[in-house]
Amino acid sequence: MIQKDTNPIVSLVSRVVSPFIMLYALYVIFHGHYSPGGGFQGGTMLAAAVLLVRLSAGTELAQLQFKKVWGTLLGSIGVLVYFGTGFTAMLLGGNFLHYETLPLSSDPAVARGWGILLVEIGVGIAVMGILVAIYDDLLEGEPL
Repeated sequence: MIQKDTNPIVSLVSRVVSPFIMLYALYVIFHGHYSPGGGFQGGTMLAAAVLLVRLSAGTELAQLQFKKVWGTLLGSIGVLVYFGTGFTAMLLGGNFLHYETLPLSSDPAVARGWGILLVEIGVGIAVMGILVAIYDDLLEGEPL
């Protein structure tokens, strides 16, 4: 494997840019049901911000930002949020992901908006966690 040289300029720029990428990713997730984007695109951008720091600073140093074990955990939590939203609607008498039956608001349109937001957050967390976990699993055993 090629030895990694840490460039201080690349490392500094990636650490400065990464929070702004994450902020924009959260914007895409939270406005995904009103505009183009959503959970998958926002989760991918969150993973890209984490992986940018991992690629520029090295895996060991990047563990301070996002620990290796968090990938699988967040992926599982995201899937549970998505499934839990749909299953709660089923328990309350509706179909899977029938947001109007969720007890989030008395107005069906508002309940639908909150339900879609919960699903987008779950998908974003799952995609981000799984993509980072895949990257970490591919690099396991490879020195950087």
